[in-house]
Amino acid sequence: MTTPELTPPDAPADLALPEPLWRAVCAAYGEPGRAYHDLVHVREVLGRVGEVGRDVGWRRPREVFLAALFHDAVYVPGRHDNEARSAALAREAVARWLPGEALDEDLIERLILLTARHGALGPADVDDEEALFLDCDMAILGSDPAAFDAYDRAIAAEYSAVPPELYAAGRRHFFERLLALEHIFLSPYFRERLEARARDNLRRKLEAGS
Repeated sequence: MTTPELTPPDAPADLALPEPLWRAVCAAYGEPGRAYHDLVHVREVLGRVGEVGRDVGWRRPREVFLAALFHDAVYVPGRHDNEARSAALAREAVARWLPGEALDEDLIERLILLTARHGALGPADVDDEEALFLDCDMAILGSDPAAFDAYDRAIAAEYSAVPPELYAAGRRHFFERLLALEHIFLSPYFRERLEARARDNLRRKLEAGS
């Protein structure tokens, strides 16, 4: 019997999600130590992907879905190759379980690799679809204060092996870098909905000494 949290997400209408692929995803995101980058996060990102699909539409909805599904499949706090390894895992999964589906594996890989550059890209650096995808992953910044604080605590838990003063300095630098950007969100769609609240959340945490 499948528990609710392990129930496969709804894929685009023309993509059947093979059970072995979903089991591999569950195993990846179920690794110990994941307080934020887990299946709950993936479902939240997929929820945003679904919202964009309804409100704007994706040119390649199957590739966007799979990129979101695998974007944090490999996650080791502090490593700089998580995204590359996640993209490689996505490619392997497509080749193994979705052969003949005519999927653009390069696009899936590119979307996942772009998540390594959160906070370092501007709207001019990405196309419209890439901007929306990246914003789906960053939407937590513009959530309500309670959800944002839970996210912030979960990230701290994932980095619990880092000395507290070093972690706090790095986190503060990241928040300050985001606030210094002209736009936190790369797409008008998310900017209109979440930009102001994201800036409020970040300022609030900095003022509290995060």
